[in-house]
Amino acid sequence: MSKFTRILCIDGGGIRGIIPGQILVVLEEKIKRRTGNADAKIADYFDFIAGTSTGGILTCIYLSPDPADPTRPRFSAKNAVDLYLDRGQEIFSTTLSKRIKSGNGVFDEKFDSVNIERVLGEYFHNTKLSQLIKPCLITGYDIQARQARFFTQHDAAKDPEQNFLVREVARATSAAPTFFEVAKITSMTNKTYPLIDGGVFANNPTLCAYAEARTKLQRKPTLEDASTGNPTAKDMVVLSLGTGDVKEAYEYEKVRDWGQLQWVVPLINIIMTGVAETVDFQVRQVFDTTKKPEQYLRINTVIPNKSPLALIDNATPENVKALRQLGNKTASENSEKLDQFIDFLL
Repeated sequence: MSKFTRILCIDGGGIRGIIPGQILVVLEEKIKRRTGNADAKIADYFDFIAGTSTGGILTCIYLSPDPADPTRPRFSAKNAVDLYLDRGQEIFSTTLSKRIKSGNGVFDEKFDSVNIERVLGEYFHNTKLSQLIKPCLITGYDIQARQARFFTQHDAAKDPEQNFLVREVARATSAAPTFFEVAKITSMTNKTYPLIDGGVFANNPTLCAYAEARTKLQRKPTLEDASTGNPTAKDMVVLSLGTGDVKEAYEYEKVRDWGQLQWVVPLINIIMTGVAETVDFQVRQVFDTTKKPEQYLRINTVIPNKSPLALIDNATPENVKALRQLGNKTASENSEKLDQFIDFLL
């Protein structure tokens, strides 16, 4: 058993969730070979998982309990990616009338929520947040209270007001404005909340995960130090996975006189990418101060902004296949780093 508090964090990014999902398929296979355990699953080797949007959905999948043994994970890393490979086109599908009515997302949400809700229902049924097998953090944003909302298994297990159906948590964290309508979810105490995608404030949830672990989890005692309490950075190992950075350069002469209409799409990309990079910088500094920088690993890739891969809702068979290949390529390029990180996990 590892002496570290092992944390996995997964960014938002729509269908591009295939990239971190496929990296975790590779990681799971590496763990199986290292341990000789053919039934090894991602959830077995992390103590805490955090996710935003598509990363929040993946978090729910990895931590879903097996009906035959609620202490064991139901899904493998491959099962998680299959949600996107097999059902992505269904989730990101729309009718001609819907496309016309919405102005392709300008006047109304781009996609009907019925498809994603059906898929999430088939994956999670009536599983409650409190029934997930490990502590977790999944982000959402409450548009009525105007505050960040963190869905946490460890709090849900103690407080019915913080307990929700997993399918509703997954729906809320992925309710990306302009793509899906606002999610309205209900707690086990029948209190309702209107929520949108957690990516509006924490597309990279790593710093949120660190703060939650630092204050809510229990440190693992070791032979060298039997003290208890909350873990600090030196007690943690963190694997943070992105869904690909998409960066377009903007020339001064082109943009200097832009107004609201021209800036709205570029600003969203700049803010989300910039915040994710800032979180990476901050977490890196935290681990640098402990003199243990190797205990934090961030893996991401760059996607050309004009590439079909850049779109978060391009779920065509060709694009899905290309995203899977990019996930494998990214894992291969970071194979040695993943091997070294497995030492911490084990």
